[in-house]
Amino acid sequence: MKTLPFVLSFVSGLTMASLALAQDHSGHSGGHEMQPAQAAPNSTASTALSTEAFEAANAVMHQAMAILYTGNADVDFARAMIAHHEGAVAMARVQLDYGKDPEMRKLAEEIIAAQGPEIAEMKAWLEKTGQ
Repeated sequence: MKTLPFVLSFVSGLTMASLALAQDHSGHSGGHEMQPAQAAPNSTASTALSTEAFEAANAVMHQAMAILYTGNADVDFARAMIAHHEGAVAMARVQLDYGKDPEMRKLAEEIIAAQGPEIAEMKAWLEKTGQ
């Protein structure tokens, strides 16, 4: 039970951060608009393309993770983790498309191999339980 206050604090912080990011600031002026991450000055074209791919995968994942919570920890866990794992798989695919390091490529392959079946298991559980 000692972890409950920490978890609640963490989730509350994530919720506040998500709400702040989701707010429409289009009517504001003064140069406070969020800018996409910039590639390092000496980056190559493939690095810039990989950055765009990572940013796209990350955006899809975070949007999908913004679930409406049910109050059922099992359901909420499965729904949020499906989106999280799908994001990890998408990022691993970006690594395989652009990465060169054999160690990182191996890790990306392991992530895809491990998380694909976990996604399927959580989806099956949600379906089996009528969620």
